[in-house]
Amino acid sequence: MVQIVISSGGAGGLAQWVLVELQGEVEPRQSGGLAGSLLGDLHYTREGVPVLIVGHHILYGKVVQLEKPFAVLVKRGAGEPGPEEPHARYAVTALIKTKLLFKTRPKPIITNVPKKV
Repeated sequence: MVQIVISSGGAGGLAQWVLVELQGEVEPRQSGGLAGSLLGDLHYTREGVPVLIVGHHILYGKVVQLEKPFAVLVKRGAGEPGPEEPHARYAVTALIKTKLLFKTRPKPIITNVPKKV
């Protein structure tokens, strides 16, 4: 039997994260992965609509409350498993209760183009 201990520092000490959901795939320009790299700029309109600017494209989304919140877990050092000792320990570091949903296709950002070329 595998025992997993999950602990938290209390509801007041947990960070609130937001999940971002995009349509399609995000491909990096370089051959490396996306981890640790900047995706784009996230802004909100006066009405509270999220706007994501990625390169020369703009996406409009909406804020959606999740039916069931997610917990962000971090694995803490697992000691030697024994009859009294659990196999793994996890700590809850954040909760995700909302997501930003971008389900439309990105629109190109076009600036003033001179009529004479």
